[in-house]
Amino acid sequence: MLDKLAKRVQAGTLKLDGIVIETTGMADPAPVAQTFFVEPKVAAFARLDGIITLVDAKHIIQHLDEEKPEGAENEAVEQVAFADRILLNKIDLATEGELQAVEQRLKGINAFAPIIRSEKSQVSVDQVLGIKAFDLKKTLEMDPEFLDTEGEHEHDDSVTSMSITTSGEVHMLLVNDWVGDVLKNLGNDIYRMKGVLAVAGSPKKFVYQAVHMIFDGVFEGEWGPSEERGNKLVFIGKNLDKAALQRGFEACLDTPQNRAKIEEAEMIKVRDAASRRVVVSSLHWHESSPGEEVVGGLFFDFEAVRTESSR
Repeated sequence: MLDKLAKRVQAGTLKLDGIVIETTGMADPAPVAQTFFVEPKVAAFARLDGIITLVDAKHIIQHLDEEKPEGAENEAVEQVAFADRILLNKIDLATEGELQAVEQRLKGINAFAPIIRSEKSQVSVDQVLGIKAFDLKKTLEMDPEFLDTEGEHEHDDSVTSMSITTSGEVHMLLVNDWVGDVLKNLGNDIYRMKGVLAVAGSPKKFVYQAVHMIFDGVFEGEWGPSEERGNKLVFIGKNLDKAALQRGFEACLDTPQNRAKIEEAEMIKVRDAASRRVVVSSLHWHESSPGEEVVGGLFFDFEAVRTESSR
């Protein structure tokens, strides 16, 4: 369908301001979102603006608590977890106490999606369209206080959200290996991931986002002269082990404590450089070239980091 719309727009027979895709009530939003990253024709024609989840304030708790057969996912939980905006609808059918309880439960699953109350789904257009939730530049605007979700999760569900914030810089070889390992081994359980990284040797910020194992990242904007270089990461997913993720990320920092790992990674890179000039990404084959900034899949070739940092 998107391919047909693209052809009509290119032919001048159709003018579009946007496309709203309504999934069925219990659909998994991940495959729809991934289409905008893995299909080159779609990616060239349209960008994914955001995922809106409409929640029935009166009945959502029973759906979140619904027991599923072993191996089956709770679609209601998944839809809340994937949301960039949550419309809490039918608020006229619930008391204020019930609404607060529902909101607390939703935040326990996805602490990063704003909740908008509504009756009969009536909200202003700018609250659901043009939100640019998947715009990597938008990721730069993540408020550090917004990322502080400690103490907000009272409900012990398997699907939660968490964040990591650290000062300092990461070594790209180490963080590349770590992210690759996370996506390979935990990709099915990580619904959404995004962040901003300070890369050692680069004056620019590296921003990224991922839906399951589909990853996208790019250098975007320079660090200010008085701005503290640091890292902000957000995870939404199932059975997240925050302590393990925190340890894994801290092992990527460019610090004296990690110097032995850095030297080992650099030796492996040098040894393999002569025989491997193609980087495999989860999006496509990416031919490495010095100075390349845009990343498809798992970050980028280390040669590009050194070229970029010398500018």
